[in-house]
Amino acid sequence: MICKDQIIFPEIPLNDYQHYCNPVMPVVGIDDLAMYIPKLYIDYKDFAEARGINPQKLEYGIGIKKMAIADTNQDSACMAANACIKLMQKNHLHPEDIGRIYVATESSLDESKAMNSFVIGMLEQIYGDCSFEHAGGIECKFACVSGSYALYDNANWIRAEENNGQAAIVVVSDIAKYDIGSTGEYTQGAGAVALLVKENPRLLAFDPKVPSTTIKNEYDFYRPFGKETPLVNGSYSNLLYLISVRKAFDAYKEKAIKTGLIQLKDGESITDHIDFFAVHLPYRKMGEKALAYLLRHEWRYLPRWKHVIKEVGMSEPQPKDPRGTIESILADTEFMKADEQFRRAFMQTSFYNEVYEKKMASSLEASAIIGNLYTASMYMGLRSMLEFEFKKGTDLEQKRIGFGSYGSGSSAMVFSGTVQSQYKEVVSKMDLDSEIGPRQKLTMEEYERLHRNERGFNDSIIQAHKEFVLVRVGGNTAEKAGLRVYNYVS
Repeated sequence: MICKDQIIFPEIPLNDYQHYCNPVMPVVGIDDLAMYIPKLYIDYKDFAEARGINPQKLEYGIGIKKMAIADTNQDSACMAANACIKLMQKNHLHPEDIGRIYVATESSLDESKAMNSFVIGMLEQIYGDCSFEHAGGIECKFACVSGSYALYDNANWIRAEENNGQAAIVVVSDIAKYDIGSTGEYTQGAGAVALLVKENPRLLAFDPKVPSTTIKNEYDFYRPFGKETPLVNGSYSNLLYLISVRKAFDAYKEKAIKTGLIQLKDGESITDHIDFFAVHLPYRKMGEKALAYLLRHEWRYLPRWKHVIKEVGMSEPQPKDPRGTIESILADTEFMKADEQFRRAFMQTSFYNEVYEKKMASSLEASAIIGNLYTASMYMGLRSMLEFEFKKGTDLEQKRIGFGSYGSGSSAMVFSGTVQSQYKEVVSKMDLDSEIGPRQKLTMEEYERLHRNERGFNDSIIQAHKEFVLVRVGGNTAEKAGLRVYNYVS
Protein backbone atom coordinates (compact mmCIF):
# COMPACT_ATOMS: atom_id res chain seq x y z
CA MET A 1 0.00 0.00 0.00
CA ILE A 2 1.31 3.42 -0.96
CA CYS A 3 1.12 6.12 1.72
CA LYS A 4 -0.57 9.40 0.89
CA ASP A 5 2.42 11.49 1.90
CA GLN A 6 4.69 9.49 -0.41
CA ILE A 7 2.57 10.60 -3.34
CA ILE A 8 1.98 14.21 -2.37
CA PHE A 9 5.12 15.11 -0.45
CA PRO A 10 7.84 12.64 -1.44
CA GLU A 11 10.60 15.20 -0.73
CA ILE A 12 9.56 15.84 2.89
CA PRO A 13 11.07 13.57 5.58
CA LEU A 14 8.44 11.81 7.66
CA ASN A 15 9.49 13.52 10.89
CA ASP A 16 9.03 16.94 9.22
CA TYR A 17 5.56 16.15 7.87
CA GLN A 18 3.68 17.36 10.93
CA HIS A 19 5.58 20.65 10.90
CA TYR A 20 4.80 21.09 7.21
CA CYS A 21 1.08 20.54 7.69
CA ASN A 22 0.84 22.48 10.96
CA PRO A 23 3.64 25.04 10.90
CA VAL A 24 4.23 26.85 14.16
CA MET A 25 4.69 30.57 13.64
CA PRO A 26 7.95 31.74 15.25
CA VAL A 27 7.61 34.06 18.23
CA VAL A 28 9.20 37.32 17.07
CA GLY A 29 9.67 40.67 18.74
CA ILE A 30 12.01 43.10 20.45
CA ASP A 31 14.84 41.46 22.37
CA ASP A 32 16.54 44.65 23.55
CA LEU A 33 16.90 48.33 22.71
CA ALA A 34 19.46 51.10 23.12
CA MET A 35 19.27 54.85 22.75
CA TYR A 36 21.45 57.82 21.95
CA ILE A 37 20.50 61.36 23.00
CA PRO A 38 22.62 64.45 22.23
CA LYS A 39 24.21 66.05 25.29
CA LEU A 40 22.94 69.57 24.61
CA TYR A 41 19.53 70.80 25.73
CA ILE A 42 17.38 73.89 26.18
CA ASP A 43 15.66 74.46 29.50
CA TYR A 44 11.96 75.21 29.22
CA LYS A 45 12.15 78.20 31.59
CA ASP A 46 14.84 79.91 29.50
CA PHE A 47 12.87 79.20 26.35
CA ALA A 48 9.62 80.50 27.83
CA GLU A 49 11.25 83.72 28.98
CA ALA A 50 12.86 84.34 25.59
CA ARG A 51 9.61 83.78 23.72
CA GLY A 52 7.35 85.56 26.18
CA ILE A 53 5.46 82.37 27.11
CA ASN A 54 4.21 81.40 30.53
CA PRO A 55 6.54 78.55 31.65
CA GLN A 56 3.52 76.63 32.93
CA LYS A 57 2.21 76.41 29.36
CA LEU A 58 5.32 74.43 28.45
CA GLU A 59 5.58 72.37 31.63
CA TYR A 60 1.90 71.47 31.98
CA GLY A 61 0.19 72.49 28.72
CA ILE A 62 2.78 70.84 26.47
CA GLY A 63 4.61 68.66 28.95
CA ILE A 64 8.19 69.66 28.25
CA LYS A 65 11.08 70.53 30.59
CA LYS A 66 14.13 69.92 28.40
CA MET A 67 14.57 69.70 24.64
CA ALA A 68 17.58 67.76 23.34
CA ILE A 69 19.50 69.65 20.64
CA ALA A 70 22.02 68.18 18.20
CA ASP A 71 25.54 69.61 18.17
CA THR A 72 27.17 70.91 14.98
CA ASN A 73 28.94 67.59 14.33
CA GLN A 74 25.83 65.46 14.82
CA ASP A 75 23.12 64.40 12.40
CA SER A 76 20.50 61.67 12.23
CA ALA A 77 22.97 59.17 10.71
CA CYS A 78 25.65 59.37 13.41
CA MET A 79 22.99 59.33 16.15
CA ALA A 80 21.60 56.14 14.56
CA ALA A 81 25.08 54.60 14.46
CA ASN A 82 25.71 55.56 18.10
CA ALA A 83 22.49 53.87 19.20
CA CYS A 84 23.35 50.86 17.06
CA ILE A 85 26.85 50.39 18.47
CA LYS A 86 25.49 50.63 22.01
CA LEU A 87 22.96 47.91 21.22
CA MET A 88 25.58 45.63 19.70
CA GLN A 89 28.13 46.12 22.45
CA LYS A 90 25.80 45.53 25.37
CA ASN A 91 24.44 42.35 23.73
CA HIS A 92 27.90 41.12 22.63
CA LEU A 93 26.71 40.96 19.02
CA HIS A 94 28.95 40.46 16.00
CA PRO A 95 28.26 41.44 12.39
CA GLU A 96 27.45 37.84 11.45
CA ASP A 97 24.63 37.88 14.02
CA ILE A 98 22.84 40.63 12.10
CA GLY A 99 21.11 40.00 8.77
CA ARG A 100 19.35 43.34 8.30
CA ILE A 101 19.80 46.95 9.37
CA TYR A 102 16.90 49.30 8.68
CA VAL A 103 16.91 53.01 9.52
CA ALA A 104 13.59 54.85 9.77
CA THR A 105 13.78 58.63 9.71
CA GLU A 106 12.23 61.81 8.41
CA SER A 107 15.57 63.64 8.80
CA SER A 108 17.05 62.17 5.64
CA LEU A 109 20.48 63.32 4.43
CA ASP A 110 20.37 62.31 0.79
CA GLU A 111 17.65 61.93 -1.84
CA SER A 112 19.20 58.68 -3.10
CA LYS A 113 21.77 57.23 -0.72
CA ALA A 114 20.03 55.41 2.15
CA MET A 115 20.88 56.32 5.72
CA ASN A 116 21.53 52.73 6.72
CA SER A 117 24.51 52.71 4.33
CA PHE A 118 26.02 55.62 6.30
CA VAL A 119 25.37 53.67 9.50
CA ILE A 120 26.98 50.50 8.15
CA GLY A 121 30.00 52.53 7.05
CA MET A 122 30.40 53.83 10.60
CA LEU A 123 29.94 50.40 12.18
CA GLU A 124 32.62 48.97 9.90
CA GLN A 125 35.12 51.39 11.43
CA ILE A 126 34.70 49.29 14.57
CA TYR A 127 34.10 45.80 13.15
CA GLY A 128 36.24 45.94 10.02
CA ASP A 129 35.83 46.61 6.30
CA CYS A 130 33.04 44.62 4.63
CA SER A 131 31.99 43.10 7.98
CA PHE A 132 28.35 44.05 7.29
CA GLU A 133 28.49 43.39 3.55
CA HIS A 134 25.93 40.62 3.91
CA ALA A 135 23.39 42.71 5.81
CA GLY A 136 20.44 43.96 3.77
CA GLY A 137 18.26 46.90 4.59
CA ILE A 138 16.80 50.20 3.50
CA GLU A 139 15.96 53.67 4.75
CA CYS A 140 12.26 53.91 5.56
CA LYS A 141 10.28 57.13 5.31
CA PHE A 142 6.69 57.85 6.23
CA ALA A 143 7.10 60.62 8.77
CA CYS A 144 6.84 59.33 12.34
CA VAL A 145 5.16 55.98 11.53
CA SER A 146 8.00 54.58 9.41
CA GLY A 147 9.76 52.87 12.32
CA SER A 148 6.65 50.78 12.92
CA TYR A 149 6.55 49.71 9.26
CA ALA A 150 10.24 48.79 9.51
CA LEU A 151 9.56 46.64 12.58
CA TYR A 152 6.61 44.95 10.86
CA ASP A 153 8.69 44.19 7.75
CA ASN A 154 11.56 42.67 9.71
CA ALA A 155 9.30 40.67 12.00
CA ASN A 156 7.77 39.06 8.93
CA TRP A 157 11.23 38.43 7.45
CA ILE A 158 12.02 36.37 10.54
CA ARG A 159 8.59 34.67 10.60
CA ALA A 160 9.16 33.62 6.98
CA GLU A 161 12.41 31.97 8.12
CA GLU A 162 14.42 33.86 5.52
CA ASN A 163 16.82 35.19 8.16
CA ASN A 164 19.07 32.12 8.49
CA GLY A 165 19.02 32.49 12.26
CA GLN A 166 20.11 36.12 12.16
CA ALA A 167 18.51 39.07 13.92
CA ALA A 168 17.53 42.46 12.51
CA ILE A 169 18.28 45.92 13.85
CA VAL A 170 15.72 48.67 13.31
CA VAL A 171 16.99 52.15 14.16
CA VAL A 172 14.66 55.12 14.50
CA SER A 173 16.58 58.40 14.40
CA ASP A 174 15.47 61.99 13.96
CA ILE A 175 16.03 65.67 14.61
CA ALA A 176 12.84 67.64 15.16
CA LYS A 177 13.58 71.22 14.11
CA TYR A 178 11.06 74.04 13.60
CA ASP A 179 11.32 77.69 12.57
CA ILE A 180 12.37 80.12 15.28
CA GLY A 181 9.29 81.80 16.71
CA SER A 182 6.88 79.20 15.30
CA THR A 183 4.36 77.34 17.44
CA GLY A 184 6.26 74.13 16.76
CA GLU A 185 9.53 75.49 18.14
CA TYR A 186 8.75 74.31 21.66
CA THR A 187 8.24 70.72 20.43
CA GLN A 188 11.80 70.14 19.22
CA GLY A 189 14.14 67.32 20.17
CA ALA A 190 16.73 64.89 18.83
CA GLY A 191 17.82 61.31 19.36
CA ALA A 192 17.82 57.70 18.19
CA VAL A 193 16.62 54.32 19.44
CA ALA A 194 17.98 51.02 18.10
CA LEU A 195 15.78 47.93 18.44
CA LEU A 196 17.01 44.34 18.22
CA VAL A 197 14.37 42.21 16.47
CA LYS A 198 14.72 38.45 16.70
CA GLU A 199 13.03 35.12 17.33
CA ASN A 200 12.18 34.21 20.94
CA PRO A 201 12.86 37.72 22.26
CA ARG A 202 13.50 38.39 25.93
CA LEU A 203 11.57 41.64 26.04
CA LEU A 204 8.43 41.83 23.89
CA ALA A 205 6.76 39.38 21.49
CA PHE A 206 4.55 40.88 18.77
CA ASP A 207 0.98 39.62 18.52
CA PRO A 208 0.72 38.12 15.01
CA LYS A 209 -2.03 38.76 12.46
CA VAL A 210 -3.42 41.88 14.15
CA PRO A 211 -1.30 44.89 13.01
CA SER A 212 -3.63 47.32 11.27
CA THR A 213 -3.04 50.41 9.20
CA THR A 214 -4.72 53.38 7.61
CA ILE A 215 -3.33 55.61 4.88
CA LYS A 216 -4.43 58.80 3.17
CA ASN A 217 -2.94 61.59 1.07
CA GLU A 218 -2.78 64.59 3.44
CA TYR A 219 -0.80 67.78 3.88
CA ASP A 220 -1.03 68.16 7.63
CA PHE A 221 2.76 68.18 8.05
CA TYR A 222 5.39 67.99 5.33
CA ARG A 223 8.86 69.21 4.40
CA PRO A 224 9.42 69.99 0.71
CA PHE A 225 12.76 69.23 -0.97
CA GLY A 226 15.46 71.64 0.13
CA LYS A 227 13.60 72.93 3.20
CA GLU A 228 15.18 72.21 6.58
CA THR A 229 12.05 72.80 8.66
CA PRO A 230 8.53 71.46 8.05
CA LEU A 231 5.29 73.15 7.08
CA VAL A 232 2.69 72.36 9.71
CA ASN A 233 -1.05 72.76 10.06
CA GLY A 234 -1.02 72.09 13.79
CA SER A 235 -4.69 71.78 14.73
CA TYR A 236 -5.47 69.84 11.55
CA SER A 237 -2.53 67.47 12.13
CA ASN A 238 -3.45 66.83 15.76
CA LEU A 239 -7.05 65.93 14.89
CA LEU A 240 -5.93 63.83 11.92
CA TYR A 241 -3.57 61.92 14.21
CA LEU A 242 -6.42 61.11 16.60
CA ILE A 243 -8.84 60.07 13.86
CA SER A 244 -6.26 57.99 11.96
CA VAL A 245 -5.12 56.04 15.01
CA ARG A 246 -8.73 55.47 16.05
CA LYS A 247 -9.56 54.02 12.62
CA ALA A 248 -6.52 51.75 12.75
CA PHE A 249 -7.52 50.75 16.28
CA ASP A 250 -10.99 49.78 15.02
CA ALA A 251 -9.37 47.50 12.44
CA TYR A 252 -7.04 46.09 15.09
CA LYS A 253 -10.00 45.36 17.37
CA GLU A 254 -11.80 43.48 14.61
CA LYS A 255 -8.72 41.34 13.93
CA ALA A 256 -8.00 40.74 17.62
CA ILE A 257 -11.52 39.43 18.18
CA LYS A 258 -11.62 37.43 14.95
CA THR A 259 -8.32 35.67 15.68
CA GLY A 260 -9.29 34.99 19.28
CA LEU A 261 -6.43 37.07 20.65
CA ILE A 262 -8.92 38.99 22.78
CA GLN A 263 -12.36 37.78 23.89
CA LEU A 264 -14.77 40.47 24.99
CA LYS A 265 -17.49 39.95 27.55
CA ASP A 266 -20.65 42.06 27.75
CA GLY A 267 -19.88 45.60 28.84
CA GLU A 268 -16.16 45.28 28.18
CA SER A 269 -13.96 47.46 25.99
CA ILE A 270 -10.93 46.15 24.19
CA THR A 271 -8.99 48.80 26.11
CA ASP A 272 -9.70 46.71 29.23
CA HIS A 273 -7.55 43.94 27.70
CA ILE A 274 -4.58 46.18 26.93
CA ASP A 275 -2.37 46.67 29.99
CA PHE A 276 -0.24 49.56 28.71
CA PHE A 277 -0.41 52.08 25.88
CA ALA A 278 2.54 53.51 23.93
CA VAL A 279 1.62 56.13 21.35
CA HIS A 280 3.28 58.65 19.08
CA LEU A 281 4.50 61.58 21.19
CA PRO A 282 5.15 64.85 19.33
CA TYR A 283 4.90 66.19 22.87
CA ARG A 284 3.88 64.64 26.18
CA LYS A 285 0.43 66.21 26.41
CA MET A 286 -0.51 64.84 22.99
CA GLY A 287 -0.17 61.32 24.40
CA GLU A 288 -2.64 62.18 27.16
CA LYS A 289 -5.07 63.62 24.61
CA ALA A 290 -4.72 60.55 22.38
CA LEU A 291 -5.65 58.28 25.28
CA ALA A 292 -8.67 60.44 26.12
CA TYR A 293 -9.85 60.39 22.50
CA LEU A 294 -9.51 56.61 22.27
CA LEU A 295 -11.30 55.94 25.56
CA ARG A 296 -14.17 58.22 24.61
CA HIS A 297 -14.52 56.39 21.31
CA GLU A 298 -14.37 52.97 22.95
CA TRP A 299 -16.59 53.63 25.96
CA ARG A 300 -19.28 55.76 24.34
CA TYR A 301 -21.73 52.89 23.82
CA LEU A 302 -20.93 50.86 26.92
CA PRO A 303 -22.92 50.84 30.21
CA ARG A 304 -20.07 52.64 32.00
CA TRP A 305 -20.54 55.74 29.83
CA LYS A 306 -23.54 56.98 31.80
CA HIS A 307 -21.38 56.97 34.94
CA VAL A 308 -18.63 58.81 33.07
CA ILE A 309 -21.09 61.47 31.88
CA LYS A 310 -22.41 61.88 35.40
CA GLU A 311 -18.89 62.57 36.67
CA VAL A 312 -18.07 64.88 33.75
CA GLY A 313 -21.18 66.90 34.48
CA MET A 314 -22.15 67.64 30.88
CA SER A 315 -23.29 65.74 27.79
CA GLU A 316 -20.76 64.95 25.12
CA PRO A 317 -21.10 67.61 22.39
CA GLN A 318 -21.76 66.67 18.77
CA PRO A 319 -20.60 68.54 15.66
CA LYS A 320 -23.21 70.06 13.38
CA ASP A 321 -22.17 67.61 10.67
CA PRO A 322 -20.99 64.35 12.34
CA ARG A 323 -20.00 62.94 8.93
CA GLY A 324 -18.19 66.09 7.86
CA THR A 325 -14.57 66.58 6.94
CA ILE A 326 -11.83 67.50 9.37
CA GLU A 327 -11.96 71.02 7.94
CA SER A 328 -15.68 71.31 8.62
CA ILE A 329 -15.26 70.02 12.17
CA LEU A 330 -12.46 72.50 12.86
CA ALA A 331 -14.58 75.28 11.33
CA ASP A 332 -17.42 74.40 13.71
CA THR A 333 -16.02 76.72 16.40
CA GLU A 334 -18.97 76.24 18.75
CA PHE A 335 -18.45 72.47 18.73
CA MET A 336 -14.67 72.73 19.05
CA LYS A 337 -14.99 74.98 22.09
CA ALA A 338 -17.56 72.70 23.73
CA ASP A 339 -15.55 69.57 22.88
CA GLU A 340 -12.41 71.03 24.43
CA GLN A 341 -14.40 71.77 27.59
CA PHE A 342 -15.71 68.20 27.62
CA ARG A 343 -12.25 66.72 26.99
CA ARG A 344 -10.73 68.64 29.89
CA ALA A 345 -13.55 67.53 32.20
CA PHE A 346 -13.27 63.93 30.98
CA MET A 347 -9.55 63.91 31.71
CA GLN A 348 -10.31 64.90 35.31
CA THR A 349 -12.64 61.94 35.90
CA SER A 350 -11.68 58.94 38.02
CA PHE A 351 -12.42 56.73 34.99
CA TYR A 352 -9.81 58.41 32.79
CA ASN A 353 -7.25 58.88 35.53
CA GLU A 354 -7.31 55.25 36.57
CA VAL A 355 -6.43 54.18 33.03
CA TYR A 356 -3.93 56.99 32.52
CA GLU A 357 -1.98 56.33 35.73
CA LYS A 358 -1.94 52.56 35.30
CA LYS A 359 -1.46 52.30 31.56
CA MET A 360 0.23 55.40 30.11
CA ALA A 361 1.85 57.81 32.56
CA SER A 362 5.19 55.95 32.75
CA SER A 363 5.60 56.04 28.97
CA LEU A 364 5.61 59.86 29.00
CA GLU A 365 8.46 60.46 31.45
CA ALA A 366 11.28 60.44 28.90
CA SER A 367 9.44 62.75 26.50
CA ALA A 368 9.37 65.50 29.13
CA ILE A 369 13.18 65.68 29.34
CA ILE A 370 14.09 64.90 25.71
CA GLY A 371 11.38 66.37 23.50
CA ASN A 372 10.05 65.30 20.13
CA LEU A 373 11.93 62.45 18.43
CA TYR A 374 9.60 61.95 15.43
CA THR A 375 10.09 58.28 14.42
CA ALA A 376 11.75 57.48 17.75
CA SER A 377 9.16 59.13 20.01
CA MET A 378 6.88 56.12 20.50
CA TYR A 379 9.82 53.77 21.04
CA MET A 380 11.36 56.11 23.57
CA GLY A 381 7.93 55.97 25.20
CA LEU A 382 8.15 52.17 25.29
CA ARG A 383 11.64 52.42 26.79
CA SER A 384 10.35 54.89 29.39
CA MET A 385 7.35 52.77 30.33
CA LEU A 386 9.41 49.61 30.84
CA GLU A 387 11.93 51.32 33.11
CA PHE A 388 9.55 53.28 35.27
CA GLU A 389 6.99 50.50 35.68
CA PHE A 390 9.79 48.13 36.69
CA LYS A 391 11.05 50.65 39.24
CA LYS A 392 7.52 50.89 40.64
CA GLY A 393 7.61 47.12 41.22
CA THR A 394 5.05 46.27 38.53
CA ASP A 395 5.09 42.66 37.36
CA LEU A 396 5.21 43.08 33.57
CA GLU A 397 5.28 39.44 32.50
CA GLN A 398 2.60 38.66 29.90
CA LYS A 399 1.27 42.19 30.07
CA ARG A 400 -0.03 43.40 26.70
CA ILE A 401 1.25 46.68 25.29
CA GLY A 402 -0.83 48.42 22.64
CA PHE A 403 0.99 50.70 20.19
CA GLY A 404 -0.61 53.64 18.39
CA SER A 405 1.82 54.91 15.76
CA TYR A 406 1.12 57.88 13.48
CA GLY A 407 2.98 59.57 10.64
CA SER A 408 1.83 62.71 8.91
CA GLY A 409 1.02 62.61 5.26
CA SER A 410 -0.69 60.39 6.56
CA SER A 411 -0.66 56.86 7.95
CA ALA A 412 -1.35 55.13 11.25
CA MET A 413 -0.41 51.68 12.51
CA VAL A 414 -1.84 49.93 15.56
CA PHE A 415 -0.33 46.68 16.85
CA SER A 416 0.39 44.97 20.15
CA GLY A 417 2.76 42.65 21.92
CA THR A 418 3.22 40.86 25.24
CA VAL A 419 6.10 41.26 27.67
CA GLN A 420 8.12 38.05 27.92
CA SER A 421 9.27 36.07 30.95
CA GLN A 422 12.93 37.14 30.56
CA TYR A 423 12.17 40.85 30.47
CA LYS A 424 13.95 41.54 33.77
CA GLU A 425 17.29 40.64 32.17
CA VAL A 426 16.85 43.72 29.99
CA VAL A 427 14.71 46.12 32.00
CA SER A 428 16.57 45.84 35.31
CA LYS A 429 19.61 47.50 33.68
CA MET A 430 17.69 50.49 32.32
CA ASP A 431 18.47 53.91 33.77
CA LEU A 432 17.39 56.88 31.70
CA ASP A 433 19.65 59.49 33.31
CA SER A 434 22.83 57.43 33.14
CA GLU A 435 22.15 56.31 29.57
CA ILE A 436 21.63 59.88 28.41
CA GLY A 437 24.73 60.90 30.35
CA PRO A 438 25.89 64.33 31.54
CA ARG A 439 24.18 67.15 29.65
CA GLN A 440 25.05 70.77 28.98
CA LYS A 441 22.42 73.49 29.07
CA LEU A 442 22.52 75.91 26.15
CA THR A 443 21.91 79.60 26.49
CA MET A 444 19.25 80.88 24.11
CA GLU A 445 21.96 82.70 22.17
CA GLU A 446 23.94 79.47 21.73
CA TYR A 447 20.78 77.62 20.75
CA GLU A 448 19.81 80.20 18.12
CA ARG A 449 23.30 80.16 16.61
CA LEU A 450 23.06 76.37 16.28
CA HIS A 451 19.56 76.67 14.82
CA ARG A 452 20.75 79.16 12.18
CA ASN A 453 23.69 76.88 11.31
CA GLU A 454 26.18 79.64 12.13
CA ARG A 455 28.72 77.19 13.54
CA GLY A 456 30.52 74.67 11.35
CA PHE A 457 30.60 70.93 11.96
CA ASN A 458 34.22 71.33 13.12
CA ASP A 459 33.16 73.90 15.72
CA SER A 460 31.15 71.72 18.09
CA ILE A 461 30.13 72.87 21.56
CA ILE A 462 30.94 69.56 23.26
CA GLN A 463 34.05 67.47 22.64
CA ALA A 464 33.00 64.04 21.40
CA HIS A 465 33.94 60.95 23.40
CA LYS A 466 33.34 57.31 22.44
CA GLU A 467 30.90 58.14 19.67
CA PHE A 468 30.57 58.72 15.95
CA VAL A 469 30.62 62.31 14.71
CA LEU A 470 30.54 64.12 11.38
CA VAL A 471 34.02 65.32 10.41
CA ARG A 472 33.67 66.46 6.80
CA VAL A 473 30.99 67.50 4.34
CA GLY A 474 31.79 67.74 0.63
CA GLY A 475 35.05 67.39 -1.26
CA ASN A 476 37.33 69.16 -3.70
CA THR A 477 35.29 68.33 -6.78
CA ALA A 478 31.67 68.81 -7.82
CA GLU A 479 31.19 65.05 -7.81
CA LYS A 480 31.92 65.00 -4.08
CA ALA A 481 29.69 67.93 -3.12
CA GLY A 482 27.43 65.83 -0.87
CA LEU A 483 30.10 63.54 0.55
CA ARG A 484 29.69 63.00 4.31
CA VAL A 485 32.56 61.57 6.33
CA TYR A 486 32.20 60.24 9.89
CA ASN A 487 34.77 59.13 12.45
CA TYR A 488 34.57 57.28 15.73
CA VAL A 489 36.13 59.37 18.50
CA SER A 490 37.48 57.12 21.26
